[in-house]
Amino acid sequence: MHDTDTFVTFHKALTELSHSPAFIDKKRPQKLADLTALCARLLEVERVSVWRFPEERDRIESEWLHTADSATGDKSSLYQSGNPEYFAALETERVLSVRDAQNDPRTQAFAPDYLIPLNILSMLDAPVFDGARLSGVVCLESTHQRNWTLPEISFVIAIADTISLINTHEAWLHSQRALEYVTRYDSLTGLSNIESLRDRIGHLASKIERRGLGSLALIWIDVDRLKSINDGLGPQVGDNVIAEVGRRLKKLSVPGKDVLARIGGDEYALIVRNHTMRDSLELTASRIRQEINKPIRLNGHSITVGASLGICHLPGDCETTEELLRGAEAAMYNAKQRGRDQACFFDSSIQVTARSRFVLENELRAAISNHTLEVFYQPILSAAELKLESLEALVRWQHPQRGWLSPIEFLGIARSGGLMYAMGECVLRRVCEHWQQAHNQGITLPEISVNLAAEQVSIPELPSLVRETCHEYDVPVSALHFEVTEDSIQGDFSSLNSILEELVADGASLSIDDFGTGYSSLSRLKSLPFSRIKIDRSFISQLPDDEDDCAITLSIIGLARGLGLSVVAEGVETKAHEQWLVEQGCDYLQGYLYSKPLPFNALMDKFFPLP
Repeated sequence: MHDTDTFVTFHKALTELSHSPAFIDKKRPQKLADLTALCARLLEVERVSVWRFPEERDRIESEWLHTADSATGDKSSLYQSGNPEYFAALETERVLSVRDAQNDPRTQAFAPDYLIPLNILSMLDAPVFDGARLSGVVCLESTHQRNWTLPEISFVIAIADTISLINTHEAWLHSQRALEYVTRYDSLTGLSNIESLRDRIGHLASKIERRGLGSLALIWIDVDRLKSINDGLGPQVGDNVIAEVGRRLKKLSVPGKDVLARIGGDEYALIVRNHTMRDSLELTASRIRQEINKPIRLNGHSITVGASLGICHLPGDCETTEELLRGAEAAMYNAKQRGRDQACFFDSSIQVTARSRFVLENELRAAISNHTLEVFYQPILSAAELKLESLEALVRWQHPQRGWLSPIEFLGIARSGGLMYAMGECVLRRVCEHWQQAHNQGITLPEISVNLAAEQVSIPELPSLVRETCHEYDVPVSALHFEVTEDSIQGDFSSLNSILEELVADGASLSIDDFGTGYSSLSRLKSLPFSRIKIDRSFISQLPDDEDDCAITLSIIGLARGLGLSVVAEGVETKAHEQWLVEQGCDYLQGYLYSKPLPFNALMDKFFPLP
């Protein structure tokens, strides 16, 4: 048979196998069995095996072995220390075509104990990858000395690539399960999130209404002084404090305890069922505060925080889920106004006097209207040289009574109040003002990343707003890089694609922000004009010690490589984070290790000082 015919025959057989529904539905061992059996049959070779590198990468381990007599999940190992030439060849040559395996310098080290006893004379190895990382090898072993032909080599590479795709798919499924978990649970504490809490309250409220019996109370818990910890010791310490408070509340046993949820940056909520008499709830609130008040020891620091609690009943104080949430939150704000570290019960006067989200919404509306929101900037560095690559613009609000507020403290209010588009326009104008101010001083700022909310990318007028605003301040659109969260790309695809393509056509570039915390299909990712993925900081904080976070991060990096996208890791706080991410091929780094978000003037003084 002519080489071309052989090539076509081999690849047709592989395509028919790998695309068949029966193969796709099989578990990994069965897929490896089918692929190695096909390889052995078509190439008339006695032994075909699949090997993987373990985490230590000091050896390769046989995962599957097909022989003329059997097919098994083999457990043999080959150590690098005894076979350095072979491992070096895997890394450099990748495809090893060996006619005389027992005497070839690359393979002769394992001839006495392996090749000679099994009468293996020729070998053909092709690399298997996890993303961009060499993860194993497909090995063909022949008891007849043979010169491997080009169609045979091509076919074995295709078999190895198929296993690489299986690896990528499995890693993606693993990360997707983690991402689906995030939609119902808080990634930092493992507690229920606000949506799970709402669902649970709605379920319990409907039972109470149906039966005419029972009661529940919601205790809204706000950790006091966390902002000063974040500012003084960094967000990593703040996250550790939040996680520790969550662990303590989870372990706490109180009468009627139902669902505990983390509902915001430093806020929790606890549903109490039936044990809702005032005396019982006062005792529960006291125990919660005592638990939170215990010193927290972190990195040589003894940190003490308090908590302000708000308590609201259903029925009695309210009738619906949203009313219960609002009432408990309003009672919590009342506790803060009274001096913090105490608990307040909801009553009708609180609706008027507490600094609840409704008061904050009106104040935020005024701040947007008066163009008094500010923008801080956090540098993004190239991983290769650790040089300033770009800046991320982060909105801040200097509240007249509460001081500087970070987005986590008011974005929810903006979203519920329908203010996201107007706030985005306010941020864009401030960024353009700063760019123009720097330009007037003879300084051209690097590319600036501006966050776009779902409420912005769904508006067809967004590209024209960007063009007009940039024109007003004489800023090229190419100076901007827009970051869009995963959840923002779930709407009408045609409209969304048109808006994003128009932004790119005008010169802007696009990133998927906080990747890993939402849900986005591969088809959308590859079809929309993104050039970069940002890995959410929740996956970075425990690197490289947390195996799950390592696996998810590697999966995202591999996915980005497959889609031709660059990768930014945000939340880089330690040298260990930096080293691991650089080793894995992350392109850009962002976090407190390099700089906290800075006001514009401080940014200019630090990174662009005038001579």
